[in-house]
Amino acid sequence: MQSVMEELLAGSALARLEEGQIVGGIVTEISQNEVSIDIGAKSEGRVRLSEFEEPAEVHPNMAVDVFLAKLEGVNGSPILCYDRAKQQKNWERIAQTVEEGAIVTGKIKAKTRGGLTVSIGVDAFLPLSQVDLKPVMGVDELIGRTYEFKVVKINRDRRNIVLSRREVLEEERWRRSKEIFDTIKVGDIVRGTVKNITDYGAFVDLDGVDGLLHVTDISWGRVTHPSQTLRVGEELTVMVIAIDKERERISLGLKQTTPNPWDDVERRYPVGACVRGKVVNLVPYGAFVELEEGLEALIHITEFSWWKKISKPADLLKIGQEVEAVIIAVSSKEQKISLGMRQLEENPWEQVAGRYPIGSTVSGTVQNMTNYGAFVELEPGVQGMVHVSDISWTRRLGHPSEVFKVGDQVEAMVMSVDQEGRRISLSVKNLNENPWDNIQEKFHVGDRVEGEVVKLTNFGAFVELPGGIDGFIHSSQMQEERAGRAKNQLALGQKVTAVVIRLDAAAERVALSIKALDYDNEALQSEITAWKEGNGSESSKFGTIGDLFTSQDSDDS
Repeated sequence: MQSVMEELLAGSALARLEEGQIVGGIVTEISQNEVSIDIGAKSEGRVRLSEFEEPAEVHPNMAVDVFLAKLEGVNGSPILCYDRAKQQKNWERIAQTVEEGAIVTGKIKAKTRGGLTVSIGVDAFLPLSQVDLKPVMGVDELIGRTYEFKVVKINRDRRNIVLSRREVLEEERWRRSKEIFDTIKVGDIVRGTVKNITDYGAFVDLDGVDGLLHVTDISWGRVTHPSQTLRVGEELTVMVIAIDKERERISLGLKQTTPNPWDDVERRYPVGACVRGKVVNLVPYGAFVELEEGLEALIHITEFSWWKKISKPADLLKIGQEVEAVIIAVSSKEQKISLGMRQLEENPWEQVAGRYPIGSTVSGTVQNMTNYGAFVELEPGVQGMVHVSDISWTRRLGHPSEVFKVGDQVEAMVMSVDQEGRRISLSVKNLNENPWDNIQEKFHVGDRVEGEVVKLTNFGAFVELPGGIDGFIHSSQMQEERAGRAKNQLALGQKVTAVVIRLDAAAERVALSIKALDYDNEALQSEITAWKEGNGSESSKFGTIGDLFTSQDSDDS
């Protein structure tokens, strides 16, 4: 049973305890989650073990200061708070020693609305916008970490402190940036980490200062996008190639740390040398071949083959394919190398003059036709052309398709050879004698002749006569009662009888008249005589031969 003296002493101690104050106490017992503390009250109070920063160091008889929230709680025991006591003591110390703008060390404790709680002896607020230099997506990984912070605001009345880690980082970056720009120079070899990759290059972190590595300075070879060769977080050794201190910009080069493959390229790749490489790009006009890292050469589409018709490079090559070629041009100044694949084969035009002498007869296949002639393949890679005027002595052709079709086998005479220009002129008509040379022996003015209509025009009709010669009946020389376009009076394949009214061997023309069939010899001879003497007129029954061919030429044009 407690003595009167003990009760008086206890009452005296209790009298000194005031709620809302910090009081001293002794640790009496430690359980799994709580610490029992004797503050001299009627009973011991309890504090959560988690309130101590180092729970393992808490031990019996340890002196501690606690905040007395209430002298007696529901169960009669005092309500104590160790963390609040610590906060209050620290706040008093901070209020006396820390000013706005000061740098303090703190530990991030937990997330809170709009930011984080940081312990700097007291709880301070770190807004999310002030956590880092760039927006932070997740903050869970920051909890428990210790950093330096700048005190940006203190409200002593409300006991509130706002911190910024961002300002500390910015000042640190500015100091490093100034130090780097004061010491770095063009040509320096530096180490950095790829921080970000864009379409035009990569930003490299040089210990707090970003340098730009442009896509054109990544490699001596072809780089279409920086991500082909770089990755974020990769460490690089680069060269400083430009510095702009006013704009605080540094340009970096990766390829500049290795020898330029274009140096001394003429010696290493002489014209005429046979080389091997890998196809790295195909374009409409050719293929780019990598000979070594950073060194590409072009095979133009015209250099693929002597005789194959290549419409696009992909018809013959594919990316990644290994090819052989011959150096045909090289320039280190322009950084260009031209290659040829056909040079690995025999040039069919080198001996063409000997194989196709002028005057010789050759045979070949019609490959294609144009308005002016037909192209005949004599052998792979060698073509000759038969001009439309060299197809026939007697037929006036508007297009070679009137006689040939693609795939026809034809014989022709070699008329000329241009080996350098790769041209061979051929003639089909020269395989036969020119029938116009003896036309006067076959036909005479006034002769009645028979033939077949082989071509109709708006101004007349061409009639094939014996011997393959074409005569021409102007529309004015057809039946008078059926005057008009020849197409309205005659038909293709129709057999007709007409009178020769003019022979012109030099112009290779025979003029015919159907109307003259109705005249007697005297009338016909009169007209012929009048024409020979130059007395023909527009009122004559035939019209003058000059009028006839003038009309023909104008309509034909």
